[in-house]
Amino acid sequence: MILGVSEWLSGKLGWKTSHIRIAFVVSVLIFGVGIGLYLILWIVKMFSK
Repeated sequence: MILGVSEWLSGKLGWKTSHIRIAFVVSVLIFGVGIGLYLILWIVKMFSK
């Protein structure tokens, strides 16, 4: 919702947006890499237009 990464990624993968958001939250809480991954995907989204 903040940068639109979850919605963009769900369209690319064919998954539900809520599942993508849950995966980001879990990856932040368990692995600690979710924030970095989110920012990298945001940059990819910006350059893919």
